[in-house]
Amino acid sequence: MGENEVIPDNAFLLVGGTVVNQYSIEKKDLAFNNGKIEAIGNLKQSNFDGYRVINANGKYILPGGIDPHVHLSLPTPAGNSSDDFISGSRAALSGGTTSIIDFVTPRHGQSLVSALQLRRIEAGRSLCNWKLHLGISEWNEKVKDELLYCLRNEGITSIKAYLAYTDTIGITISELREVMELVAGENGIVLVHCESGELINEFRKKFIQEKKTQAFYHPLSRPAETEIESIREVIELSEETNCPVYIVHTSTGKGAELILEAKQRGLRVSGETCIQYLILTDEVYEASKSPEEILPYIISPPIRSQQQQLHLWEALKNGTFDTVATDHCPFNLHGQKDAGLHDFTRIPNGAGGIEYRLSLLYTYGVLSGILDMQQFVKLTSSNAAELFGWANSKGKLVKGYDADLIVWNPNTTGIINRETQVQCCDSNIYEGIPVKGKAEWVFIGGKML
Repeated sequence: MGENEVIPDNAFLLVGGTVVNQYSIEKKDLAFNNGKIEAIGNLKQSNFDGYRVINANGKYILPGGIDPHVHLSLPTPAGNSSDDFISGSRAALSGGTTSIIDFVTPRHGQSLVSALQLRRIEAGRSLCNWKLHLGISEWNEKVKDELLYCLRNEGITSIKAYLAYTDTIGITISELREVMELVAGENGIVLVHCESGELINEFRKKFIQEKKTQAFYHPLSRPAETEIESIREVIELSEETNCPVYIVHTSTGKGAELILEAKQRGLRVSGETCIQYLILTDEVYEASKSPEEILPYIISPPIRSQQQQLHLWEALKNGTFDTVATDHCPFNLHGQKDAGLHDFTRIPNGAGGIEYRLSLLYTYGVLSGILDMQQFVKLTSSNAAELFGWANSKGKLVKGYDADLIVWNPNTTGIINRETQVQCCDSNIYEGIPVKGKAEWVFIGGKML
């Protein structure tokens, strides 16, 4: 350092740790200053006078997690999802996730530009880095023109479409084709919620007619076929329109198989699964459980069988999936979920998990031998950075990149407990599950949290 150089408070030297990137794992030191990674290697402490030194011996130094799929303050008929951008980002940081990507979900008739501007104000309260995917909740000439404007002038590159929820925010497959044709011409990517709204509506109508409306029937109204057929259709559209697609929250083995086949054919298809589908099984919906016990697990797609789960783990191992996200969208059991206690169509769909994503994937993916640490980094950080516009600044531990990183202690143990959670919700779908490893130190923009 120069003789008169002032060392800022966020100058750190991490020594003795194991630095993990998507294609490398080496024991190295790492220095960062002014929010950027400054040096990686066998560093002499004498060259970093004034830096705060942290002993990372026996620990991993990882890129900060990036969760590309969260819903904070999501407006629904049951009220907003229970985590706002302050509480939700705090939960993310507590678990080692330093960047999130949320969604703009316009009301019918609302200007896309206006919805985007308002959502940016909300997201500006976040304690961590953030981006926004722009949702399309209806399709007409006005929306088409505004979407084109946002792609060209507002820095938007990722668009979200729902094939489910046809009575609210969903669009048809023919409308999705038009969206994809437009986005392909602007070098964007389309994220798709792949559940067939038409099939789901048929199942729901049947159950309602038979007076089968308890929470138990929610997963039965969204069987695996509703996802599989939808994924197949979206992949066909991707091939026909040459539009990159990102299949969100894949919950079925056959869905994963279709994504892998598309990749092997050279199509621009990316796949996401979520941590809940890797950890929980449909035992949470057992008929012997009370409706109150089932309510917290009402999500879409629903949690699947153990056999489906095994297929998802295999898909993670073989590289089918690009990311493991959370679809973090918690609702309180009391005052929100219980609105549908006797009518599953009124239950807000969603659950939390943003603070547990890394520890659960590490415990049940890495420590079980399914994944190595480089795959762990790909799935939790670097692939999302490359897909969604952070390829040159985040997701890797490289000189000049943002100092968004975590020091991971692999030796800590704990049991997930609602009483100690950071997320703002009165239930926890991972309650009682043991985990090993945690983000012991979290840095965002070079600042220790």
